[in-house]
Amino acid sequence: MTSKTARIAGFSRKCLCGAAAIALIAPAAAMAQDEADTGQDIYPDEAGEDSNQGNSIIVTASKREQTLQEVPVAVSVTSGETLERDQIRDIRDLQTVVPSLTVGQRQSSANTGFFIRGFGNGANNAGIEPSVGVFIDGVYRSRTASSISDLPNVQRIEVLRGPQSTLFGKNASAGVISVTTEEPQFDLGGSVEATWGNYNAKVLRGYLTGPITDMVAFSVAGGVNKRDGFFEDLGTGNDSNDRDRWYGRAQLLVDNGTDIRLRFIADLDKIDEVCCGVVNVQNGPTTAAVLGVGGMVTDPSDPFADVIYRNFDSTNNIENRGVSAQLDWDVGDFTFTSITASRTTEAVTFQDSDFTSADLIYPNSQDLEIDTFTQEFRIAGSIGDRVDLLLGAFYINEDVTQANQLLYGADFRDYANLVVANLSGGAFSLFPTPVAPGATPLEQVFSQAFSTNYVGTFFNQGQGFTEAYTLDSEAYSLFGQVDFEIVDGLVLTLGGNYTDDSKQFTQDATSTDVFSAIDFDAPQLAPFRQQVLFQGALAQGVGDALMLGRAATAAEIGAFAANNMAAFGQIQAGAQAFAAGNVNNPLANPLNPLRALQFLPPFLGVPNAVEDGRINDDNFSFSARLAYDLTPDVNIYASYATGFKASSVNLSRDARPSLADRAAIEAAGLARPNQTYGSRFAGPEESTVMEVGIKANFDTFSANLTVFDQEIEGFQSNIFTGSGFVLANAGSQSTWGVEFESTFYPTRSLTLNAAVTYLDPTFDSFVQSAQGDISGTRPSGIPEWTVIVGAQYEADVGSGLLIPRVNYFWSSETQLVEGLPAFAVRGPDGTIVNGQPAIDAGLPFTSQVDNLTASLTYECDCGLSLSVWGRNLTDDRNLGTVFDAPAQPRSVVGYPNDPRTYGVTGRFRF
Repeated sequence: MTSKTARIAGFSRKCLCGAAAIALIAPAAAMAQDEADTGQDIYPDEAGEDSNQGNSIIVTASKREQTLQEVPVAVSVTSGETLERDQIRDIRDLQTVVPSLTVGQRQSSANTGFFIRGFGNGANNAGIEPSVGVFIDGVYRSRTASSISDLPNVQRIEVLRGPQSTLFGKNASAGVISVTTEEPQFDLGGSVEATWGNYNAKVLRGYLTGPITDMVAFSVAGGVNKRDGFFEDLGTGNDSNDRDRWYGRAQLLVDNGTDIRLRFIADLDKIDEVCCGVVNVQNGPTTAAVLGVGGMVTDPSDPFADVIYRNFDSTNNIENRGVSAQLDWDVGDFTFTSITASRTTEAVTFQDSDFTSADLIYPNSQDLEIDTFTQEFRIAGSIGDRVDLLLGAFYINEDVTQANQLLYGADFRDYANLVVANLSGGAFSLFPTPVAPGATPLEQVFSQAFSTNYVGTFFNQGQGFTEAYTLDSEAYSLFGQVDFEIVDGLVLTLGGNYTDDSKQFTQDATSTDVFSAIDFDAPQLAPFRQQVLFQGALAQGVGDALMLGRAATAAEIGAFAANNMAAFGQIQAGAQAFAAGNVNNPLANPLNPLRALQFLPPFLGVPNAVEDGRINDDNFSFSARLAYDLTPDVNIYASYATGFKASSVNLSRDARPSLADRAAIEAAGLARPNQTYGSRFAGPEESTVMEVGIKANFDTFSANLTVFDQEIEGFQSNIFTGSGFVLANAGSQSTWGVEFESTFYPTRSLTLNAAVTYLDPTFDSFVQSAQGDISGTRPSGIPEWTVIVGAQYEADVGSGLLIPRVNYFWSSETQLVEGLPAFAVRGPDGTIVNGQPAIDAGLPFTSQVDNLTASLTYECDCGLSLSVWGRNLTDDRNLGTVFDAPAQPRSVVGYPNDPRTYGVTGRFRF
């Protein structure tokens, strides 16, 4: 089978890993020999207290300032300098410099998913809190819509891998991304920055800080980011995947110079963009129907032509705003900290979800608002010389309100008529039509059977689905951690977190889709089913007798009957017996192929007499770690930690009652026509990680090596179906892996860095996935190997520095999806009868990433700098994911990545 891998041929895995190993091991050996020969440090002045080199980077994610060397956890730190020189504009770009982190954008500008060590979920389903927690200046951002804006004045970004329950009150079962921005300064200063790039990119940013009084300082920042779209929409004539966003941020710092510091932050950002482009990667039998009504689709053999087809622009209007206040009060050897925050995210999106130029769906819209209040208290300090203590409490209250609408467009009725004829082999049509002469018109058949006039009612423009969801959640956590130095250099760390999380949700939807409400198994249709079954069995029997290799035509049946009366009589009797025996067998229903068009059936809302729409979870997580300083430059550690994430709710049209509630729902008379079963929500995730690591930091070389075994029980799998989501718990997902990071300074001016990550993930148990039982398989989207290598040189030129910098990111080929749910063979109740076709359908779609970033910067001592830069310089093209095309059975579509971008940035600091 041809692998539909979209990429430029990169280095082979063996060459990459071998080169990385040589680059890492050889400098270390040379440095060790040089030190042995001289008996002293090579560069004793390098990597000082304020340096950003090597493991001397300051880390605060541990809730106190430590160097990267001193923190015995798996953490990567990206400095503000790296963000500037690599043109990392938002968290989505961060994956090119941080190992074990994967970031992907999906169907709107608001949706970015984060995965650490292959674990992650959420993003595009507002009912899910991500497994990877995002904190900006200590404030928890519960949805990624509130954390993808341009990053202003970032000091550093810390990525902690594995569960972080004892340090962060809002538990993150897979890891944490902690962003720290610059606080106001008491010296007047600031910066202005302007960028121009291809696709008519224009970025303008400004920052000003200074004193108001001896104890009060301020800062203000703002920026505008605009760019034309990457994709030309041949349907509307406009661009897609453009940039049009701005932000403003103001801070106030009160510092009495002794024991009290107050930091106030207010921010606002807006996004108004056309996003996101989708291309066909596999045409199904329904593509001919799209073309038949005048629509166009992209060419699956050329998915990176940078063209798309829609009949209206998919728009995104998003606003994030919030305020926070942080108090730090020194009391003796302890510091009391309080962080209070209130945030709101509003997102209005319109999407052309058929991804063609035909008017099939207009619109698929969403109006979302998320209001979040958080409060954190903690106290941290030392008891004597050997004990460090942190105790904290965290509270979050969040309200999610969401309204959706998916309606049929003007072309859908004619399109559906063609699809019905195709799916039935020309036996049926919706209404009499010349494209299927002799087909039985179902509107007339159903009208007679149900004594209801269905003529002219199927798939009319404006029919569809109107949805309303709410989610109110409240949670609190009590957490703490103690570090005890047993003997010099040997530290035992113990921590715990108790979390109580309560959610109340409503799910309500009204379907006006007449066709989706027809019960194909209804007794009123028994005579029709029996007639069709008889005709089908008769045609097949005659075809077999004539050895045609197909069903016989009406003319062939007549001729056979006239010339072979006895044989025909036997075949006819057998066909009658088959029809009578299967007339009420749901699996033999001749209308079953048409269920693919019943994708908006009547919806059972929540709460109801069986489902109360309430969830309550509580959990105690803990961690234990032993760290030892082998030498002043080398330490080792071993840890065991557990993590927890509460239940998540499926706020989409694919939310269904649990199969376990089926009997109760039917007994209460609540079942709707064509009622299917699945899940309303996914239960909690509980993670466990065992980890050992070694950290070495010399004057010119630093390296971190981590080996881990991580497992999440009840992993919340969130599968996009094109216009909704299937949310379900995996029994268990585990990953064994190795992470290596290093930095080498062969001279004062040259910096080399490399990182290698190996991951071996498995669904230990996942019986009820969207594709059926996939236990024992490898989860999609997790590369086996990830390699990052980079170099930077600082050359004295005139009164400044000339700095060339290059960074290369490579990940091995990986499966994009576990399968494509629409290909699964299902029973009338939605349960999977055979999931193998769905798994097989996903096999051709893989992706490998080769991303090269480079810049050349001149930084003048006068504060002026000029940088020429490029991202994805090899124009490596790949697909972020693929999924079933909505309302187009057997067609597959996907999201292409960004093409090559480049530009020039000027910056002046004062």
